[in-house]
Amino acid sequence: MGEVFGSSLLDLCLCSLVKSLSRYATDVQTLPPNLKDKLIKIMSLQGIITDANMSQVLHPGLQKLDLRDCDITDNGLIMLQICTQLREINLSSSDCKLSVTSEGLKVIASSCPHLAEVCLKRCRNISDEGIVALAQQCRLLQIINISGCLGVTDASLQALGKNCKFLHSVDFSATKVSDAGVIGLVNGVCSHNLKEIHMDRCVNLTDDAVESVLIFCPHIFILLFHGCPLITDRSREALQQLVCPNQMKQVTWTVY
Repeated sequence: MGEVFGSSLLDLCLCSLVKSLSRYATDVQTLPPNLKDKLIKIMSLQGIITDANMSQVLHPGLQKLDLRDCDITDNGLIMLQICTQLREINLSSSDCKLSVTSEGLKVIASSCPHLAEVCLKRCRNISDEGIVALAQQCRLLQIINISGCLGVTDASLQALGKNCKFLHSVDFSATKVSDAGVIGLVNGVCSHNLKEIHMDRCVNLTDDAVESVLIFCPHIFILLFHGCPLITDRSREALQQLVCPNQMKQVTWTVY
């Protein structure tokens, strides 16, 4: 009972601190990492981490940072240079995020080599330049979501396929990639680790993309390619011919 009460009291104190963060900025900077982690979680849930306050709660041992729907720009991402142990970062947006660009992503890539999970969903100003830097410098990547990143093309997928051996989940839905990008990804060093691919609403993809996934990725069990108008019934037939019964847990496609 004492531990439960103590934890609840601590959480209440931290929530109160968050409301007056600017007043206690100097004190917050001296807090131990475990308390800063709790502060970051509270601030993330409230979507109130900004360029102005992020430096107060960051610390070198930080491993997970959720900045979805927070008002962050490249200037804020530059502060992550001290977070060399970062494993996960979420920069996604429920609408679209224009304030984060490849310049900020390149800083993360050069400073956080241990990144395993990156979510950039709807970061509209992210381009191949940022994703290529991430692929080349963060080779422990396992999960990446670049859905809705309109500046992403085949070069990004080819770089991921060339460099990221441990990649097992990729979401590049609603991007401008073509068959060449998909083939470069699934025929790369991660081919035998890939288990989940979301490539729905990619209007440039054809049956060749689907077939390449099925041929080169023997452990794939989630494959989404609905909303791709150039994909035909040939892909359904390929699924029947190339995939073992009960291997797939989720498959979606659109019949045109």
